[in-house]
Amino acid sequence: MTRPDADQSRTEMGQRVKALRESRGLTLQALSDRSGLAISTISKIERGLMAPTYDRFSGLAKGLGVDVSELFSARGDLFEAGTVDVARSDEFAYLETENYTYEMLFTDVRGKTMTPMLGTLKPLEKMEFDRMVSHPGEEFLMVLKGTVVVQLEGREDVTLSTGHSIYFDSGRGHLYAAEGVEDARILVVCTQFPEQGAQPG
Repeated sequence: MTRPDADQSRTEMGQRVKALRESRGLTLQALSDRSGLAISTISKIERGLMAPTYDRFSGLAKGLGVDVSELFSARGDLFEAGTVDVARSDEFAYLETENYTYEMLFTDVRGKTMTPMLGTLKPLEKMEFDRMVSHPGEEFLMVLKGTVVVQLEGREDVTLSTGHSIYFDSGRGHLYAAEGVEDARILVVCTQFPEQGAQPG
């Protein structure tokens, strides 16, 4: 799969959010009330001017009453007992923010209790953060390549080398960055609670 560029990935996400909002008859104000995101933030996302971080697109999914994966793919089937799905190395949905990339896995499976994704992190000095990320659930991170610094609200930074991992409460403010001058590759799995998931739409 050829990765889209940053602008294309933002545009595709924005178009999908807008289509889902309009199909549900929601105004920007109504979605703001339901998601906890500012109207200006939702408007920027819909117009492809902002690539949302995980906490923001999971909030959008909750506000829209859809599975997170529906923000990345219009197609999908509900996870049921006995479901088996396989993702090859080139099968993922892509979103690039100013700080890192998301490669969302299994976006055609709705109602998952886990959201698995791969990512590439920029070095800390190249990142632009206005806040730490936090969202309901639990989170697992494993470093696939490079060294990663994990900043956790109220705790000392944790440095992870290739093969190291961390598991934590996602409600604690957090952010990741590559240590040094090279990008780092990570695998992240976030849990979804029932109110975050939804039936296929």
